[in-house]
Amino acid sequence: MSSFGKKLREAREAKSFSQAELARQIESHHSIIGKYERDEVKPTIDVVKKLAEVLDTTVGYLLGESEDRELLKDPSMLRRLNDIARFPEQDKKCILYALDAMINNVKLKAIQ
Repeated sequence: MSSFGKKLREAREAKSFSQAELARQIESHHSIIGKYERDEVKPTIDVVKKLAEVLDTTVGYLLGESEDRELLKDPSMLRRLNDIARFPEQDKKCILYALDAMINNVKLKAIQ
């Protein structure tokens, strides 16, 4: 799994930002961006949220929860997941069971 610093550097470079530009965008100093990227200092969650917003990615990606920088950026998908999360446990199990079956079906079609 990639470190926070590596993920941050990759996301920054994908946006073609210098450390100084990224620091300016989040109202910080460029030296702190370098420290984050070298994993010498860990940012607060508020800073991670700012970084994700400026870099057009997600907190989950920067924290290593996902390898996909675009995962859960689709508002309609995120809304659906939030809806499911609020359902009673039994309803969630049923929905996820059905969803898993549909996902497996699509994967099998792709293999054939």
